Amino acid sequence: MKKIGFLSFGHWTPSPQSQARSASDVLLQSIDLAVAAEELGADGAYFRVHHFARQLASPFPLLAAVGSKTSRIEIGTAVIDMRYENPLYMIEDAGSADLISRGRLQLGISRGSPEQVIDGWRYFGYQPGEGQDDAAMGRRHAEVFLDLLGGEGFAQPNPRPMFPNPPGLLRVEPISEGLRERIWWGAGSNATAVWAAKLGMNLQSSTLKNDETGEPFHLQQAKQIRAYREAWKEAGHSRTPRVSVSRSIFALVDDRDRAYFGGDQSDDHIGFIDPKTRAIFGRSYAAEPPALIEQLKQDEAIAEADTLLLTVPNQLGVDYNAHVIEAILKHVAPAMGWR
Repeated sequence: MKKIGFLSFGHWTPSPQSQARSASDVLLQSIDLAVAAEELGADGAYFRVHHFARQLASPFPLLAAVGSKTSRIEIGTAVIDMRYENPLYMIEDAGSADLISRGRLQLGISRGSPEQVIDGWRYFGYQPGEGQDDAAMGRRHAEVFLDLLGGEGFAQPNPRPMFPNPPGLLRVEPISEGLRERIWWGAGSNATAVWAAKLGMNLQSSTLKNDETGEPFHLQQAKQIRAYREAWKEAGHSRTPRVSVSRSIFALVDDRDRAYFGGDQSDDHIGFIDPKTRAIFGRSYAAEPPALIEQLKQDEAIAEADTLLLTVPNQLGVDYNAHVIEAILKHVAPAMGWR
């Protein structure tokens, strides 16, 4: 069995070829797609966060809205760039969204990826500490977030407050019990996957990671997942962690699918996410269901993960993206043993 959800980057453009031509369009359509995915039997609605871009940016209003419109589906992010985040304010936002959804939030965070502007986090008021780079700053923000999410008081109360305080040091509110176990780390390398395991976070591994061995993407990703699980075991955590991978997968079942994706037979790609970091980008999958199933059986990282996030072409509209999800659930998942 495998949980299957969708992952939307929430692109919008005023182009007449796009069905998401404004920020309003993409936000409202994201809610509608989550509702449709739940009705189809999907397990998760996840959203990517990018700043300074015509994409989804501030996730918590959207997550709260999706939580209020659905009743079963997991709602989450993959991922929030922690370089831009105030950890204390984020606890309040995350706690509120989780309470509105009645405990369905699965929050993916990370040190982030290259953004649209140079050092965009500086415009948000953040800068690395002495001897740190921006990646270390993102991990520091994550560690503060995790520590305070436990709910321990830390702030000295005012002796003459506006409202009565509970005894002892105060914490930010609201704290949603259980959310700490539903925090995921988007790891781009084996080392950060191991770090996430030690801190007790679940693992999100996307279609991009550092090229550490020169092997095909899915093999490198599978090794990353195994290293994470071994580190988790060594850390002595009591619960079983969750692991997700994301993929672009399209079952070609009608003429629309063949027109959009019939020529998409991509291989892994190599590139650089910054001048020093060579990265490998995973392939997309697009084929008739019998051929697609055979291709997916060869993907070792999908086999290792308990959760699969389907990246969706959100600008093609809610109806088509619901069709994409339904095609995987109906024509692929049962034959793969995921359903």
